[in-house]
Amino acid sequence: MAALVELGHTAEIPAGGSFLVTEVGAAPIVTPETFTEEQRMYYRTAAQFTKEKVLTQAEAIERKNVAVLRGLLSEAGALGLLMIDVPEAYGGLGADKTTSMLVAEASSMLGSWSVTIGAHTGIGSLPIVWFGNAEQKARYLPKLATGEKVAAYALTETGSGSDALGAKTKAVLSADGKHYVLNGAKQFITNAAFADVFVVFAKVDGEKFTGFIVDRDTPGFSVGPEEHKMGIRGSSTCAIVFEDAKVPVENVLGEIGKGHRIAFNILNLGRLKLGVGVIGGMKHTLEAALRYAADRRQFKTPILQFGLIREKLARMATAIYAVESMAYRTAGLIDARLARHDKTAADYDQKTIEAIEQYAVEASILKVFGSEALGMVVDEAVQIHGGYGFTEEFPVERAYRDARINRIFEGTNEINRMLLVGMLLKKAMKGELPLLDFAQAIDEELMHRNLPRSSGGDELAEAALTAELVKRMAVYATKVAVETFGPEIEQHQEILGAIADVVMDAFALDSMIARTRQASADGALDPLRVAMVKHFALEAQPRSHERARRALMATAEGDALTTHLKKLALLDHFVPYQPTALRETIVQAAEHQGAYPFGY
Repeated sequence: MAALVELGHTAEIPAGGSFLVTEVGAAPIVTPETFTEEQRMYYRTAAQFTKEKVLTQAEAIERKNVAVLRGLLSEAGALGLLMIDVPEAYGGLGADKTTSMLVAEASSMLGSWSVTIGAHTGIGSLPIVWFGNAEQKARYLPKLATGEKVAAYALTETGSGSDALGAKTKAVLSADGKHYVLNGAKQFITNAAFADVFVVFAKVDGEKFTGFIVDRDTPGFSVGPEEHKMGIRGSSTCAIVFEDAKVPVENVLGEIGKGHRIAFNILNLGRLKLGVGVIGGMKHTLEAALRYAADRRQFKTPILQFGLIREKLARMATAIYAVESMAYRTAGLIDARLARHDKTAADYDQKTIEAIEQYAVEASILKVFGSEALGMVVDEAVQIHGGYGFTEEFPVERAYRDARINRIFEGTNEINRMLLVGMLLKKAMKGELPLLDFAQAIDEELMHRNLPRSSGGDELAEAALTAELVKRMAVYATKVAVETFGPEIEQHQEILGAIADVVMDAFALDSMIARTRQASADGALDPLRVAMVKHFALEAQPRSHERARRALMATAEGDALTTHLKKLALLDHFVPYQPTALRETIVQAAEHQGAYPFGY
């Protein structure tokens, strides 16, 4: 196979987005198979708590029983599940990001609980962890770590969703210089009905976007009624209002006018956690679908034995393997960067922010790919349940409703599709990612028809070739679009969206292959893992080719388009597989386990 561009000084720990310009397996990755026993212990503790304490009270949670949610947060705090990301100096564990992600996954079997605990431990608490001063951390973090106090995050307004910096809430310094007086309102605030501490964004003097820590008992601050939502009904979602609310000057979070640093960095982490969190929901839903399909009979036969049902189950299990592989690969990369630094150092929080920001591309991929994979899984589960899946009698009805919000949370999927391509281009322009060199190399390959060939000599050789060609599809379409539109490319959303889809499939397939090869025993690949990779490749290859072709058709016309399409056709690599055999390898394993076949 033709050698791809070297990463140079970043080769030791791959840079964000580097999967696009390096061969599969260029560097070892963290996978569920490499988790430490301590990481597995935290996962099992959180999973047991979710199953025994949360799922058993699902109906009370669905009815917005605030006392139940507060009680569960307190119990989770007592188990140490709320303090994973809080530094040891402030009553937390200061654990690695992989552990944090595992707890997020284990907590996501019920959408309303996942949102509640996630808002508290993530977007609610982490702004104080990362941007708070020593006094703020000492005042708030110990109680947030135990669940004695609950946190919320208030960014969205009626007129500013994706355009967060368009916020209208205003902060003016009081005449005596002791308070900022806030006026305005925030919308769709998770945990608002019972949170004690709110991270709020307002514009100082109507111009300088700034973060504030607002206590619930602040004069002039009030919470509106609960929203009546399609899904995640058990989570609290309210508007909050500021009417001459007096916030002490010592509660300014970070620097005046630098609130965007807090908001955007928290979004990167939120996207990563959402991408991990959906895995728990996917696994729980697959388990329910397997159970129902085994019990439900039609024509005197369990519907689990019907080919089209088994096809759905295979696709569901494969999607879990894909998201799982990408998610923990990314968490592992962040941990690898942080392992270089002293946790007690004054700049450790800044190093954490930088490490997470390095993989902002992967975080956006996980957010989009994961939320849409979950959407597919819950949709197929409802279909497997038939009419019963449309009734409240079965949990898949609630799972279907709960899943929908994930495509909107943490920046819509449309915004994230544009962002991830834009971030790759910015990295290339800054010299942080050799994307432009790789694009030139692809041009040479296509001109001389010197394309990569399958290598590796194992059962995944053809799938690995597919992965390398899909990467080239993404980069070639990007190159043509940038050459055509220049800086104006950001105005062509349909092109960016199509390219983003190819990039996501490239990352998924690359991660699945790398993981499967790493998990081999004495050089022998696991047939189940191989089947999942091939099953995914079978769908990803034509899908990526179609999306790259769409991007080119939206970019060029006439003879130029014809030339581009001919070059793209050289990257079209179809490998026939026996779909029934792949399906059966996957479904038989899931059927035997009664669940997703790879546990922690």
